Amino acid sequence: MSVRRAVLVAGLAAPLLAARGAAAAPDVYKEPDEFIRSAFAGQPPAPQLLWPSPALQQRMQAVLGHPYRQLRIRYWRADKSDKRTAWVLDEVGKDEEITIGFVLAGDAIERTEVLVFRESRGWEIRFPAYTRQFGGARLADGDRLDRKIDGITGATLSVQAYERLARLALVLHREVITHAP
Repeated sequence: MSVRRAVLVAGLAAPLLAARGAAAAPDVYKEPDEFIRSAFAGQPPAPQLLWPSPALQQRMQAVLGHPYRQLRIRYWRADKSDKRTAWVLDEVGKDEEITIGFVLAGDAIERTEVLVFRESRGWEIRFPAYTRQFGGARLADGDRLDRKIDGITGATLSVQAYERLARLALVLHREVITHAP
């Protein structure tokens, strides 16, 4: 291939790759390890693994609208008597995964943060004005949140992904608190 033709092909391909997000680097707002350290005052417990039973997998699928992609899910809990857990979960917004951290205490969300954002739009979900809405949220009937979360114009798919993960974190937390050995 001639140099001129190679430059032409590269020039045409670059905008297509960028439009599909292939060239975009993720926005890392906080490393997951840093989030876990902050959740446990700098001394995180060792991660534990939850292997969802078939019944829990069905419940997770109902919450997400699709099967969760991992066979096992890492979480952090100081000890069996502790009613506080931390989770780092991923969900696709439109095309790419969003990584969100959750700290749950009792039966509610204590705090949450967007850790890594890979989408081209909807990054506004990382702002405290949005994430604070989840503080104190619990599960209601049908594994729904007990409150309405205000959306963000232009970030609908990211907002929906965040809400699904919040519901999933509450389901998983309840499973660990009530059924973990």
